[in-house]
Amino acid sequence: MADNTRIAVIGAGLMGHGIAQVFALHGHEVSVYDASDGHLKTLKERISANLRDLGDDPAAVDRVTAQSDLAAAVRDADYVVEAVLEDLPLKQRLFAEIETHVRPDTILASNTSVIPITRIMEGLQRRDRALGTHWWNPPYLVPLVEVIGTQWTSQATLDWTMALHKSIGKTPVHVKKDVAGFVGNRLQHALWREAVSLVEHGICDAETVDTVIKASFGRRLAVLGPLENADLVGTDLTLAIHRTVLPDIDSRPGPSPYLEKLVADGKLGMKSGEGFRAWTAEQQATLRSQVTEHLKKARSKDA
Repeated sequence: MADNTRIAVIGAGLMGHGIAQVFALHGHEVSVYDASDGHLKTLKERISANLRDLGDDPAAVDRVTAQSDLAAAVRDADYVVEAVLEDLPLKQRLFAEIETHVRPDTILASNTSVIPITRIMEGLQRRDRALGTHWWNPPYLVPLVEVIGTQWTSQATLDWTMALHKSIGKTPVHVKKDVAGFVGNRLQHALWREAVSLVEHGICDAETVDTVIKASFGRRLAVLGPLENADLVGTDLTLAIHRTVLPDIDSRPGPSPYLEKLVADGKLGMKSGEGFRAWTAEQQATLRSQVTEHLKKARSKDA
């Protein structure tokens, strides 16, 4: 994959600026569009701060250009990735407009976390060059990118996109069916559903849920995936455990009433100071710092 692939990132927020940073660090020219002047004004400052913190080449920011005009941002791009709010109509409108400004062979990708790519791209004229590329937050520290095709996506588009992301040090995986949440978020939120249920039914409190995960199987997850673990202990033992425990695990198709009440009561987590647990400003800062330092150490080991 050539270093001179021209990238356009749509959205300069939390995910967009990080995605732009990774591409620029690996030699690509990156145009970043956002409808918010505020996001654009601080774009390079945020990227520069990240580069300094990580000890990465500070000159990478010079390959990033902020654009307030969508057409100008995407006109010369080989690859366009959208990273705006999880709003289906907004994404559909953006891609409809983007398609009028790009070359027929420009690849179009959405960084949505959960919305099926088929829904986002169904109105395009050239649906064979459209797909999903789900990065994880923060983009410059978490290696995974889920690459999701639709029934229209060409094999050449999938292959090129996988190669592009591998060339910038990411770990791309091919999600073979376009389902809500793809692979990662389906697994993550299946765990969260049971975590909420345990608290809701008084089996333990929220702090205990987090402690149990972090002090037990969570320690193995970075090197031992769930199906590797099943093979390690034996599929026969796994089957026996499932016959006992699965009938008792929460299987409601909708959100927990407990979670719905938290939101209705304004207990929105760290943004309001209380969610499943109460959070002081100091506790929030400590936890965020711990997560960042953990991910930075993992990144250095991967290098």
